[in-house]
Amino acid sequence: MDIFCTDLDQTLIYSYKHEIGKAKRCVEIYQGREVSFLTEKTYQLLSELKKRIGIVPVTTRTMEQYHRIDLGIGKFRYALTCNGGVLLVNGEREQTWYEKSLEMVESSKTELQQAARCLERIKDRTFEVRLIEELFLFTKCRHSQIAARQLQENLQLRFADTLTNGEKLYVVPKVLNKGMALQRLRAYTGALRVFAAGDSVFDLPMLEQADLAIAPAAFGQMEEFCLRKGQIYLMPGNRVFSEELLEFLFGYI
Repeated sequence: MDIFCTDLDQTLIYSYKHEIGKAKRCVEIYQGREVSFLTEKTYQLLSELKKRIGIVPVTTRTMEQYHRIDLGIGKFRYALTCNGGVLLVNGEREQTWYEKSLEMVESSKTELQQAARCLERIKDRTFEVRLIEELFLFTKCRHSQIAARQLQENLQLRFADTLTNGEKLYVVPKVLNKGMALQRLRAYTGALRVFAAGDSVFDLPMLEQADLAIAPAAFGQMEEFCLRKGQIYLMPGNRVFSEELLEFLFGYI
């Protein structure tokens, strides 16, 4: 069995803030607003791809946030949420997987507690500090990269990383990454080949572990990527990334 592990936001689906053309369909409604979209071409490609290979969404979204999404092509047998800490099987949490995730992050608990106290004191924070599923911290700051650097310098984190995405700031145990999740999923499913796609530093560990990995052209500008670029195919960036990556993937399945 082959599987395709894919990030969701900015890889397959795009927020209302992102221009992807007029030929699109809404895939997420939040508080009565249409917030995420899929291009029609991506929808067609995904529909066909799902007949040929197991598609596994891999996201930092929580279970609740993930369940808001409906791509219109039916449910997926497997999905990884919370940066790989929670496995959903037919939409339900796989408890053994989650318990193992909790064991894995145990050594990071003290640092997460320290980081939470520091984040509570940040003046430009625009969101509460949340401990997601007892696995990692999340908040929002106007200057998230500055806050992340301050955390690393002041706490000298050994077991956790600080990651940012716009205003979003995460403090995540080093072992709780999408690459480790892919390794665990490969063992769980017995997959022979694993393909992967993603667009951010969160996805880099997953892309490293895949048999074939796909990223957007801009990914090549990331400092973290420069040491590992031989393992990842970069798309030209002439069209929406979701369409480019899916058409490219069809050449390998």
